[in-house]
Amino acid sequence: MSMESTTKNIRARFTLRGTLLLLLVNTFVLLQCSLFSDKDANVQKIPLQPKSGQKIAAFAEGCFWCSEHIFESVPGVIDVISGYAGGHTKNPSYDLVNTETTGHAETVLIYYDPTKIDYMELCRIFFLSHDPTTLNKQGPDEGSSYRSILFYSSDAELKIAKKIQKEIEENQIWQGPMVTEYQELKEFYQAEGYHQNFIQNHPTQSYVRAVSIPRYQEFKSRYELYKKTQKQTK
Repeated sequence: MSMESTTKNIRARFTLRGTLLLLLVNTFVLLQCSLFSDKDANVQKIPLQPKSGQKIAAFAEGCFWCSEHIFESVPGVIDVISGYAGGHTKNPSYDLVNTETTGHAETVLIYYDPTKIDYMELCRIFFLSHDPTTLNKQGPDEGSSYRSILFYSSDAELKIAKKIQKEIEENQIWQGPMVTEYQELKEFYQAEGYHQNFIQNHPTQSYVRAVSIPRYQEFKSRYELYKKTQKQTK
């Protein structure tokens, strides 16, 4: 099978369907989140200093419930925290971020073991686990808080990230130009307690069943197919 045929099959097999239904589900989720108790409003700034032997990475790629679940499944990832980054407002809350006035995006902070997985592979997972061509939108979620951002901590990481973006573009996994932003990781705010490990704690929740789990399954298949394709072309 040619590279062109393979990449077309990847796109065809993993296109999100049922946008209208998902929009309705998302509206329901926002209403549910607004009902959580204020006792969980424990937003806090997280120090960007990992433990000895660990490194950190941060990505924004739509709903952090979905992103957290995806990266937690990756061997070598130690922990994933859902939160907010990329904006100008101090100590933002979920409700405030959803006003689209803070500049923040839903983001995941990843702690990983560099002896088991490297930054290059995490960037590859980032570009394969969401659609980086949709501006201020990911699946049913719309607004700047759902935009695609790759956060880097050094010039070396930025160089690696752009190399992987070029790799993904050359393989034509996604249609259209990528709109991913690149920002230096300066601050990260941990989201409210009820957002942490949300899928694990609420596996039957409507958005989880309609959006998060299908997205996770699509990522797993897409990632394995991509790795197989890369091996065939070497």
